[in-house]
Amino acid sequence: MPTITLTQQTTATPEQFVAGLTDFGPGRAELFPNSADDFLQVHDQGDTFADVTEGSGGIWERLHYDWSDLSHVVLRTVDSNVWGGRSGHTYTFSKQADGTTIVRAEVVREGKNFKGRLLGLSLGLLGQKVLGGALAKTVKAVEARVR
Repeated sequence: MPTITLTQQTTATPEQFVAGLTDFGPGRAELFPNSADDFLQVHDQGDTFADVTEGSGGIWERLHYDWSDLSHVVLRTVDSNVWGGRSGHTYTFSKQADGTTIVRAEVVREGKNFKGRLLGLSLGLLGQKVLGGALAKTVKAVEARVR
């Protein structure tokens, strides 16, 4: 079960990043390349939580988002066609003295079937590069959005 930890620095504030993270409207793929609009379905949403199905390329997961603490946002996998167990994402935001924010993303992937275990193995080997590139694109898109 791979756990991939990624770190990026951004000029966006934690609040601005969380606003992008929790924008489930059309065009979400512009911020999150692995979240295609045709997979996106919001089942329930409140002021600090959401229950959302998203994905791309034939891989989907239903996530429970909790942003009740804007410095620590947790996305727990509730259902998926490939992920199970402790799968999910955790974003931690640390404001820096220079006004920037350090975004730390932890992605846990526990395959629940053969395809999931195979993808998990691949992510264990290539996750830093693949998911790191996706996070870098997300950071740039959030920054462009708040200018």
